Amino acid sequence: MAHTFEELHKMTVAQLRTIADGIEDEILKGHTVMHKEQLLPLLCKALGVEVPHHHTVARNKGELKAKIHALKKDRAAAIEKKDYKKLEEIRDEVHKLKRKLRKAMV
Repeated sequence: MAHTFEELHKMTVAQLRTIADGIEDEILKGHTVMHKEQLLPLLCKALGVEVPHHHTVARNKGELKAKIHALKKDRAAAIEKKDYKKLEEIRDEVHKLKRKLRKAMV
């Protein structure tokens, strides 16, 4: 049975583990104790399913959080100076970074 990434992504961990039970592959060794974010890419690799680029997990969430923290300081300075154009740019950038961070947690 052929699966797509979208189908696999929507499945629960238990469902992914049952699929992995039927596959004899070295990379799936220990799949019964893996979390979904660990199991999904390995299962896709074993099944030969291509993972779309927009579903890659950000490896450095700390970097994103540091950028957000720095932008929040800039935001406070922009509020003091009443620079509303700069404030809007900063808020947009913080919003984009937070969305990236949330996507990384999927």
